Amino acid sequence: MPGSGKKFDLSLVTPDGAAYEGEVEMIIVPGQIGEIGVLARHAPLIATLRAGSTRIHPGGDAEVVEYATGPGFFQVLENRAIALVDAAVEASQIDEAAARAQLEAAQAELEAIERGESIADRWLVEQRIRYAENQLAVAGPR
Repeated sequence: MPGSGKKFDLSLVTPDGAAYEGEVEMIIVPGQIGEIGVLARHAPLIATLRAGSTRIHPGGDAEVVEYATGPGFFQVLENRAIALVDAAVEASQIDEAAARAQLEAAQAELEAIERGESIADRWLVEQRIRYAENQLAVAGPR
């Protein structure tokens, strides 16, 4: 549990590069069927991730670092964890106004698709909606 002092290497990686790299005491990722918490010396694991909140516990007196992460994959092997996600935004860096604007624009585009007024890719529009909703959920009330 956090505070035990045992650490492991963690990489949180997006297509744009590493969002977080370092030694941590614990990570909690949003697995497809529930949250997955990992401590040092965890058994080998491979899992798919859904969009959600990824919380990193660096250890010591350091504060928990939270990210709004997109879907992806997670692997733990030999005291190393790697989360490969399509997006990762640190909670403190989320622009709530921009996320709301993205959500509203995507919802309007989805409505246009449903009315037959747009030929945009429905799946891509739905992903934009989920991404904006995820950022707003992680940003939460401040």
